Amino acid sequence: MRSYNRYSRRGFTLVELMIVVAIIGVLATLAIFGVDRLLKNSKTSEAKLQLGRISHAAQEAYERETVDSELLAPGSQSSAAVHALCKSATPVPAAAVPPGKKYQPNNTNKADFDQGDATTGWKCLKFNITAPHYYQYHYSAGSGYIGPAVGGPDPGGTGFEAAAKGDLDGDGTEFGIFTITAKIDATSKNLSPATQIFPSNEYE
Repeated sequence: MRSYNRYSRRGFTLVELMIVVAIIGVLATLAIFGVDRLLKNSKTSEAKLQLGRISHAAQEAYERETVDSELLAPGSQSSAAVHALCKSATPVPAAAVPPGKKYQPNNTNKADFDQGDATTGWKCLKFNITAPHYYQYHYSAGSGYIGPAVGGPDPGGTGFEAAAKGDLDGDGTEFGIFTITAKIDATSKNLSPATQIFPSNEYE
């Protein structure tokens, strides 16, 4: 009976305590990693959403017929209506990629997403962002692409690229890049978009 009472009051051994501490440490690490990944995914979803909007706007702009404004002489004919991509836009923000912070666009006259005209830039695309955002947004047509340098598709001289460049960790050395592209088919003259968004260092 004495032996039974003695063992019933026995505490945890050092090994058992170490195992419990190790399990708690592993679970805490997994929780921290999961929360960090969740936060980063929520930020990268911004870039993917906005690139989808830019790509859709570029395709809609291409489908619009462009006709030159002309004064016709009697008996003459006007130029034929054509389909054309919007010309390249100035990146927003223009100065630099936001370093782990959000940027509030300045959409006053001829600033940020209010730049361009009927055939050029953001005004041609009829695209803007009014809320603060983490990424620097690009639209390039014909040249000036940033995706091919990091392994993304090159739409060539007849295509366009919508891109988002971010610095979520704010280190200023490596950047997360997302691009979506399209190019004009030489035969059908239809605009053929890429199958999906191309990511590079997406959590940077």
